[in-house]
This record gives sequence, C-alpha cells and structure tokens, in this order.
Amino acid sequence: MAPADPHLRDLVLLRRVRDRIDREYARPLDVPALARGVGMSAGHLSRQFRLAYGESPYSYLMTRRIERAMALLRRGDLSVTEVCFAVGCSSLGTFSTRFSELVGVPPSAYRAQHAGDDGVGAELPPCEARKVTRPVRDARPTGGSITNREAAPGGTDLA
Repeated sequence: MAPADPHLRDLVLLRRVRDRIDREYARPLDVPALARGVGMSAGHLSRQFRLAYGESPYSYLMTRRIERAMALLRRGDLSVTEVCFAVGCSSLGTFSTRFSELVGVPPSAYRAQHAGDDGVGAELPPCEARKVTRPVRDARPTGGSITNREAAPGGTDLA
C-alpha cells in the first residue's frame, strides 16, 4: 500500500527508479521511460530525483555505468570499446568524456594503469571494494562546477 502523504509516495517511487537504474544500468534507459515506469512526468521525476539524491537521474545512471566500467577495465580482458557497450553506452565519445569527467583520466589510461590490478579489493569484501573505487563528488568547486574523481584506495577508514 502506497503512503498517503504525496511526498512519501514520491520518495517510494524515486527509490524504485534508483533501484531500477542500479539493476538495469546496461540496458537502454532514459528519463521519460523511467518516469513512465512509476507514473510521473519526466520533469517531475527529474526535479524530485535531484532534490532527493543531489543529481539528475541521467547523472546517476552514468555514474553507475562508469563504476561498472572501472571494474571491467581493471579486469583488463576487454577493450575500452567493449566496456563502453557492455555498460550500456551507445557512444564511445560520450562514454570517454563522461568517464574522464568522473574519474579524472580517460578510460584507456585508466585501463593501462589498472589492468589486472587486483590490489584494490583483493583483501576487501566486494561491498567495501565498491566504496573505495566509486567515483566520488569532489567538494572543491572548479570553475563553478563540482568535479568527480575516484576515491583513493587508502582514503576510507574500514575499521
């Protein structure tokens, strides 16, 4: 049963959207389709999602895709193009640009630096390894915008 409070109802629907993005990041997803899935307009979904989670649904989707791409690139057995399509991106240029924005280096450089790198996460449970390697928002604005970068392997207190 849905909550009677419209704000709580929206939060439940937003969580469903976020969960769908987390599950289906590699599938073709767009804001209008996500909105239709929960009976909202695309504009309302975008506004409410940004209020609840601090970023647009598209930005959240791309962050999930880039997280997965980082893991695939660290494995080292796929090319950058193969990784791009494996995570649901249809444009190598857009993928590379967004990857560079979030991680700080192009995917090819990241792959070269980290291919076969099992140092991050080898001794950590998968849930903790994801925390350490997740692209994170940099609190320091650069030119009026917030940048993203990969979390430093030693930067998280796991104790």
